Amino acid sequence: MNWKTLKEARGKLAAEQGTIIKDWGGRIHIALVYPGSYSLGMSNLGFQTIYGFLNQHDRIVCERAFYDGCEPVSLESQRPLTDFDILAFSFSYELDYFNAARLLESSSIPVLASDRGKHHPLLIAGGPAVMANPEPMAPLLDCFAIGEGEAILPQMMQVILDNIELPRHKLLRELSALPGVYVPTMADLPVACQWAPNLSDFPTGSVVLTPDTEFGDLYLVEIARGCSRGCRFCLAGYHFGPMRHRPLENLLEQARQGLRYRKRLGLVSAAITDHPQIDELAIGLRRMGAEFSVSSLRIKPLSDALLKGLAESGTRTISLAPEAGSQRMREVVKKAISEDDILRAVDQVAGHGFKQLKLYFMIGLPAETEDDIMDIVNMALATKDILDRHRSGTRLTLNIALFVPKAGTPFQWLPMAAGDVLSRRLSLIKKGLSHKGIAVKADSIEWSLVQGTLARGNSMMGQVIASMPRTSLSAWRKAVEGAGLDPDLIHREIPRGEQLPWWKIDSGVRTEYLRSELEGALGDERDGH
Repeated sequence: MNWKTLKEARGKLAAEQGTIIKDWGGRIHIALVYPGSYSLGMSNLGFQTIYGFLNQHDRIVCERAFYDGCEPVSLESQRPLTDFDILAFSFSYELDYFNAARLLESSSIPVLASDRGKHHPLLIAGGPAVMANPEPMAPLLDCFAIGEGEAILPQMMQVILDNIELPRHKLLRELSALPGVYVPTMADLPVACQWAPNLSDFPTGSVVLTPDTEFGDLYLVEIARGCSRGCRFCLAGYHFGPMRHRPLENLLEQARQGLRYRKRLGLVSAAITDHPQIDELAIGLRRMGAEFSVSSLRIKPLSDALLKGLAESGTRTISLAPEAGSQRMREVVKKAISEDDILRAVDQVAGHGFKQLKLYFMIGLPAETEDDIMDIVNMALATKDILDRHRSGTRLTLNIALFVPKAGTPFQWLPMAAGDVLSRRLSLIKKGLSHKGIAVKADSIEWSLVQGTLARGNSMMGQVIASMPRTSLSAWRKAVEGAGLDPDLIHREIPRGEQLPWWKIDSGVRTEYLRSELEGALGDERDGH
């Protein structure tokens, strides 16, 4: 380990509050790995929650590790990852798979599970990406937690504690018998996704506070989990179980605890304004002197009490997600809002004097045409007019994501649009808005296509990842071709009767329902209506 790595680790630790340091004697050693930068990992509330949960156990030492291209070591003790019994990866996005492979290489740990021996750490993984489809990482990892950590980890850790001295294959056999644990080499299929039925049993908030993240001035509090909206492209609505809200009194008590560390709270949920007591929560937080912010807001319903509280808290930016510019496309994706709803929400936001409004749109959606793209431009212009009427100088930014078909959603069978089509549509948006001072930010088209290939990939993708000497588009293309795979695989529509790579995972949503939702989205379009 070089001096720079040691110095950087100690510098990060010195700025933290809540770091958990344990003696290594007589304990199992787990490195919780976020395959990305420290800043991104420490902004992830799920990552922090697992860190706190594992360290509650007296017989476990859990330390954190990140990957930013440098030599990977644990943050707390600056030990190499080969010193740990277990590496536990958290995968939020498919593109993180490349960093995981590079991290293993940098740690002198064989990338493929079949090449590792008993002296190497056990590799496990969880997180949204592998919950939906673990197959691309199946050749690299020993086992996967399919579902929410609170529902799986207690039994999983007890089995590991009781059997850590067993040969690797016997320990994995014990783990494979647990609900929600997928061991690729010996799984009893399908593996059912697990959810925590009562969130009140598991308060979820910041464990370690650090200024070196996007949310450095916030104490994060999860107010709900799941989503009942059923947007047909959305992973969260189909893999995170039923909508569950935390009780108001629990949230206010957690807020009181958080205010001991930060004056600002960050409210976290896939659907903030769907909480049945969101008005009472906003009012209660302001009464106790708390400032707060949220990641994004639902367009409908949009709580005025929440907007007022955000304005009083000094929030400068509000984010809304129309997703599509035309009513036709919103109906295709099952976004149950009208243009009037969107513009009314913009007017409501503008009335509170925020400095910036961000609108999130998606392009490359099923059945999309260039007329739909121009509707995005027109909606942005109408939004700018509303903002300018209320207050000149309010910034408007469009964030453009590319549609990526996700496993376990109604759109899982559908292809991604060709790169040149996506490039042309993105150019139409930029050209239509550049002269109006509206900023347009967009995902990389090339890397979004790679993400889509991984999201729908099988175990051959793991071989591709392992064979890449570095993370680059050229290395990806060469590895795909070297494996004899079709580089345009993501542009293929999967026949409804074809077995999907992720059939081994039972998300709790019946395939028949997903098919009916797909037909509901595209039936009229394909009939020419």
